[in-house]
Amino acid sequence: MSAIDFSDPATIAFLAEALTAAGVDGLEISRPGGQLRIVVAEKGGARISSTDATPPAPGFAPGLTSAVVKAPMAGRLCLDHPASAVPQKLPRSVSDADIVGFVGIGHILLPLRAGRSGVLTRLLAEPGALVGFGDPLFEIELPS
Repeated sequence: MSAIDFSDPATIAFLAEALTAAGVDGLEISRPGGQLRIVVAEKGGARISSTDATPPAPGFAPGLTSAVVKAPMAGRLCLDHPASAVPQKLPRSVSDADIVGFVGIGHILLPLRAGRSGVLTRLLAEPGALVGFGDPLFEIELPS
């Protein structure tokens, strides 16, 4: 029997659909190479909403000069929306509601909101890389 490739977005999407069909609330798989966490958001299927802001990362606290945007779920890091004609450049100013990138599983894209206003200065993960729940993705310099 061959090992399951948990870095494959098609595998992750298949697991999410299987969990939904089975009525399971979620699944977490930890291995030496990483962690995969899938949560079924509500009855009737795994839902990803593009209207809710990504929760601020725990690094957001008064007195800090920078903050980190973390992955809210496992998937592939996308810097730009596939329909976008203009690629994003760094550094650039962002507001708390700005979308700074996406985490994708198959054809589903979860927007990553800055969560704080400031200057998006660094990319902490490679575009297209598989990221896990809580992985740091972007650094934002906060205004002083």
